[in-house]
Amino acid sequence: MRLLPPLDRRGLLLHLLAVLAYAAMLLYGPLSEGTHEERIYTSVLSGGFCLLLICLSRRVAFSLIATAALFSLLLAASVLKMIYMTTPLLAPDLVYFANADTVEVVLRYPLLLIASFIGLVLLPVSLVGIWRIDKPQLLAAWRPRWRHLLLGVVAAASLFALVRAMSPQGPFAAVYAKGMWAAMNDKSYLTDFFISFYSTQIQPPVLVEGAAERQVWNEQVATVGDPRQRPDIFVVLEESTFDPTMLAVCKLPLCKRKLFQDDKRTRAHGYLQVHTWGGGTWTSEFAFLTSMAHVLFGNAGLYAPFNLAPRVAFSLPKVMKENGYRTLVIYPMSGSFINARNAYSYYGFDEFYDGSENGLGWESTDFDLLKVFDKVIAQERKEFPDTPLFVFMLTLHQHGPHMTPLGQLPSPYNKPLFPNKLDAWLNLNMSNYLSRLEQSEQAMSELEQKLFAGTRRTVLMHFGDHQPSFDGAINAMEKRVPKGVTDPTKITYYMLKSNFPLRKKVDFELLDIIYLGSLLLDVADLRKDDFYEANTLLRDRCQGRYFDCADPKMLESYHDYVYGRLGALKD
Repeated sequence: MRLLPPLDRRGLLLHLLAVLAYAAMLLYGPLSEGTHEERIYTSVLSGGFCLLLICLSRRVAFSLIATAALFSLLLAASVLKMIYMTTPLLAPDLVYFANADTVEVVLRYPLLLIASFIGLVLLPVSLVGIWRIDKPQLLAAWRPRWRHLLLGVVAAASLFALVRAMSPQGPFAAVYAKGMWAAMNDKSYLTDFFISFYSTQIQPPVLVEGAAERQVWNEQVATVGDPRQRPDIFVVLEESTFDPTMLAVCKLPLCKRKLFQDDKRTRAHGYLQVHTWGGGTWTSEFAFLTSMAHVLFGNAGLYAPFNLAPRVAFSLPKVMKENGYRTLVIYPMSGSFINARNAYSYYGFDEFYDGSENGLGWESTDFDLLKVFDKVIAQERKEFPDTPLFVFMLTLHQHGPHMTPLGQLPSPYNKPLFPNKLDAWLNLNMSNYLSRLEQSEQAMSELEQKLFAGTRRTVLMHFGDHQPSFDGAINAMEKRVPKGVTDPTKITYYMLKSNFPLRKKVDFELLDIIYLGSLLLDVADLRKDDFYEANTLLRDRCQGRYFDCADPKMLESYHDYVYGRLGALKD
C-alpha cells in the first residue's frame, strides 16, 4: 500500500520544500557539530523528533519543516548568543532570560530584533499555514486499526530513542561527559544546548584534600583600623569600558583619557583581568562583590544572581557592614533584570535604589546617573549623618550597540577616526565608543570633584566590567596587554583613589577582579574577616594573578581553605 496518496502540484512542491529544508538543517546543524559522536547524537535527536511528529500528525511535510525550523532556531539563537556573549544558548537561558528585561535588550540590537521576529513570529505563522495546507494523508489508504497500530509502534520507538539519547547514562554518555566548560568554548551549538539540561548544576571547585595545610591563611593581615577614621567608599562599575590605548591602532590624542591616568590621589590602577567578554555584567558584579569567579562553578556560574547569590557566605557588603558601614547600590535598570534586586539583597546590601523607579533606563547618560546619586546621597546623609557609606553604582551609557550613525555624533567623532586602518564597521564602533568615553570621563571628573571637595575621608574606585563586543569585530583588533596574559579579550582597567595617604603600597599592573574587594579594604584600612584575609594573601603571593598564578599549588591551597574550611559557598 502507498504511504501517501497521489499528490497534486502544490503538494509535490510543499514536500520538496520540506525535504530541502530538513536537508539544509542537517547540513548546517547536526552534520556540522564538532565530533563524530555529536553529529550522530544531534542527528538522532532531530530524526527522532521528526518521526514522532509524523506519527502524531500524519503530516510529512509539516513535520519535516517544523523540525527543521525548531533546530534551525536553536542553532541561530546559539550562534547569536555566542557572538554577543561568547557563550552558546543553554537550557537555563529559557528560564532565567525569558522576561521583559531581555526583550528590552533585544530591541536595542537590530540583528537580534530581526532574528527574534523571524523566529518568534514569522516561523510560527508559517507553520500554521503549512499545517492547514498539508492534510493528514499518511497511510490514508490503510484501515484505521492497522494505521493506528503502526503509527503507535513507530511513535513509541521514536520516543524511546529520544529518551535514551537524552540520558547522560545512555548510548551517548561520551557526549555528556565532555563537561560544560568544554561546551562553553566549542561550537557544537546543538549538542551544547541539549546536554546543558543535565550539566548546569553548580559544580563546586575540585578541592585537593589537605592542600589548605600547605600555607598559612590567617596571618592577621587585617587591621583593626581607627573606627573614627572610616572613609566613605564609592565604587562605580563602568559598563563596557577599557583603556583604548590598549588597542594597537588607537594612538590618537582622543584615545588618551584622564579616566585611566594616575594623579596625586591615585593609590592603585592598571589592567584588570575579568572573566567575561562582550556581556555578562552580572558575572563581574558577582566577582567584585564576592571575590569569587563565576567560572569556577561550571556553566551554572553564568547565572550567579539566581543560583550562586543565595549561597554566598562572605561578601564585600557584608564585611563593610561588620565595619559599621551602611551599604547601598544604585542600579541603572529595573531591579527585576537578571534577578538584581534579590541578588543584591543576598550579597548584603542595606538598600537597593531601582533605576527605573528613579527615572533611569537604557538611554540614560552617566550624568543622569549622577543626578540620582546626588539625590540618594543627600537623603542618606540626612537619615544617617554619622554612618560611613559604601555605595556601589553601575553606569549604562557605554553599553552596546555602538552603531549610532557618525553624522549624529558630536565633532570630532562624526567621521571615521581611523580611515586607513579600520573598516567602516570598526570606525563606526570606535567613534561611538570614544564619544561615549569622553562623556564618561567628564562625568567621573565631576564625581571626583564632588567627593573630594569636602573634608570627609573618601575612597573612590571605578573599573570596567568587560570589553564591548562591536558585534565580535573587536577581537580582530590587535591589543597590547601585560606579559603573560593569554586572553586579551578579558582585560579592562581599574582605578582606585583616596584623599588620604596609604600605610603601604598596594598597586598592581595586572589585577584579577576577585581582588578588588581586598584592595578596597586595604586602602580604607578596614578590618577583614577570615575570607578577605586569605584573599589578600593570595593576591599578594600571586602578584595580582588568579587562575594564572605562577604557583598552581598556592591556588589549590587557597581553594581548599576558603571553600573546604571556611565554606565560602554554602550548601
